[in-house]
Amino acid sequence: MKINLLAFLFVTILLSSCTNKNPNVDESGKNQLKSLELDHQMNRNEMAYQDLIYVPIYSDIYVDAENQNCMLAATVSIRNTSYQDSLFISKIDYFNTAGELVRRYLDNPISLPPMATINYVVERDDDTGGHGANFIVALSSRNITVRPVIQAIMIGHCSIKSVSFSTDGYSIKDNQAIR
Repeated sequence: MKINLLAFLFVTILLSSCTNKNPNVDESGKNQLKSLELDHQMNRNEMAYQDLIYVPIYSDIYVDAENQNCMLAATVSIRNTSYQDSLFISKIDYFNTAGELVRRYLDNPISLPPMATINYVVERDDDTGGHGANFIVALSSRNITVRPVIQAIMIGHCSIKSVSFSTDGYSIKDNQAIR
C-alpha cells in the first residue's frame, strides 16, 4: 500500500510540473523566440558552415502486451556550443511516419547566440507524428568550426511504468540540398 501511494505521489508531482506547453513561452504568454528572429534574410554566401540535421522522434512506443502503445512527450533541444559565434537556424520542420510535413516551427530564421539553447516540445497527446516521426533542422554559421548539439528527449508513462530516453541528430547535408 505504501509503495502504491508513493508511486501515485511521484506521478502526480511529475505531471503537475509539466503545465507549460511551450518551454519558450514565459508566464505572461510572450514567446521568447520572437526576439531571436532575424528581420532580414541571411546571405548564404557569408556562411562558412551549413548543415541539415535529421532528428528521430518517438511519439509513441511499444511497451508490452498490456500497454501496447505508450504515448511520449518529446523535447527537441538545439544548443549552440560556440563561445563566440551565433548559430543561424532557418528551418525546424516536423514530419510524420509517412514522411509528410506535419508542422513548421519557424516562420523566419532565428539567430541563436553563443552558448544559448532553444527547445521545442511535441506534447504527449500529439499523435500526429507517429512512431517514426522526425525533425529536420537547417543550420548555418559564419565560422566553419561551430559544432551545435541537437538532441531529442522522450518521456512518458504507461500504467505504473515510466520511460525516458534520448536520440541524437545526424547530419544529412551530403544527401540533401540545404535550403
